[in-house]
Amino acid sequence: MTEKMTSQIAMELEDKYGAHNYHPLPVVLSKGEGVYVWDVEGKKYFDFLSAYSAINQGHCHPRIVGALVDQARTLTLTSRAFYNDSLGPYEKYITEYFGYDKMLPMNTGAEADETALKLCRKWAYEKKGIPENEAKIIVCENNFHGRTITIISMSTDPLARKNFGPFTPGFITIPYNDIPALEKALEDPNVAGFLVEPIQGEAGVYVPAEGYLKTAYDLCKEKNVLFIADEVQTGIARTGKLLACNYENVRPDILILGKALSGGVYPVSAALADDNIMMCIKPGEHGSTFGGNPIAAKVAIAALEVVKDENLAQKAYESGRIFRDEMEAIDSDMIEIVRGKGLLNAIVISPMDGKTAWDICVKMKDNGLLAKPTHDHIIRFAPPLVISPEQLKEAIRIIKESILSFG
Repeated sequence: MTEKMTSQIAMELEDKYGAHNYHPLPVVLSKGEGVYVWDVEGKKYFDFLSAYSAINQGHCHPRIVGALVDQARTLTLTSRAFYNDSLGPYEKYITEYFGYDKMLPMNTGAEADETALKLCRKWAYEKKGIPENEAKIIVCENNFHGRTITIISMSTDPLARKNFGPFTPGFITIPYNDIPALEKALEDPNVAGFLVEPIQGEAGVYVPAEGYLKTAYDLCKEKNVLFIADEVQTGIARTGKLLACNYENVRPDILILGKALSGGVYPVSAALADDNIMMCIKPGEHGSTFGGNPIAAKVAIAALEVVKDENLAQKAYESGRIFRDEMEAIDSDMIEIVRGKGLLNAIVISPMDGKTAWDICVKMKDNGLLAKPTHDHIIRFAPPLVISPEQLKEAIRIIKESILSFG
C-alpha cells in the first residue's frame, strides 16, 4: 500500500533525492486555482509569488489548460526538422501582438536571453561591422537573466559566480539606473548591445528613475547599438502595461519574453526582433528540439488572448496602486521602503529583534499567504493579475497582520 503523501514526506524526499539548489519555504503545494494554492493537507493560501510572475493569468486558467489538453491529444512534438500546423499561426499572432517582424521560439527565459545574446553578436559582425570576436554587450550590476554559464558571466552576484568559472568574455558591466555610466560605456566602438531589465525583479523590484529607459534607448540609437529588453518577469501585463517598456514608449530592438507567455502552464519563451536583426540567423545556427512545438504554440496564443480579453494590464495597474498605498500606510519600523509598478512590488525590510524578511514570510504562510524573500531583506509581492478587489483586500489584511505581529 502506497504511503499517504504528507508535507513532511514530500520535503524529505526532495531533500534526499534532489539537488540542494533551492531553499523553499516549508510548504508543499498540490493544487492551484486562480489566485489560490492548496497544500497537501488541504490548507488554502493566496499565492503572492505567481512562480516569479509566470502565473499572471492565474493558476490553471481553463482556457490555457484547455488549449494544452486539446493539442496534447493531437500532436505534441515534431522538432523543427518538419513544419507543423501550429507554429506559423502562433508566430503570426505573437509578432502582430507585440509589433515585430519575426520571433524565434524557445522554452525558458534563460534560453530566450541566450538567443538575444547570439542575435546581437551575429548582427554586430554581419551588419554593424564589428571585427569578429570583438563584440561587447553592456549589462547592469545586480542583473538577473538566468543561470547558464554565459548569463552568470555577466552577473555581479557572488553566489551565482563562485566556483563556476571560467566565464564567457564580452560583457561590460555598469551600474543600473546610471545614464552617465552608459554614455561612457557606449564610447567603445565595439559595443553591439545593451541588455537591461526595465525593472530589476530578482534584485528586489528595483524601479529605475523615470526617463531612464527612454534616455538609454536614445543613446543606443545614436551609437547604432541594439537596445535589448529582458521582459521575462516584467512583461505580459505584470507592471500595469503590456510591457514595462511601454511606460516610456520604448520599443526594444530585441524583446525577450517567457514566464507568463504560457500562463505558467508550459515552458514557452521567445525573442522578437525585426528582419534586419532576426534574419542574421541562418538554418543550423540556433535552435531547440522543443522550441516552437505545437503545444507551446497553442498554449502561448491562449495565454496572450486571456491577457487581452480579461484586461489584465489595467487590472494590474489599478490593483498595484491600491496595494502600494496600503503597504505604505502600515505603521511598522520593519518597513523601510515600498516600491514597484502594477502588481510587481516589494517591501524592503529592516530586521527587528532578530526577525527578518524570512520570518515575516513564514508568518504570512501561517496566516494563509505565500511570498518569498529575495536578498534576505526584501519581500517580493506578485499575485496573479486576476485577483479581485475583495481578494486583494483580504490578502492585504493578512500581510498587515503578519508584519504588525512583530511589533
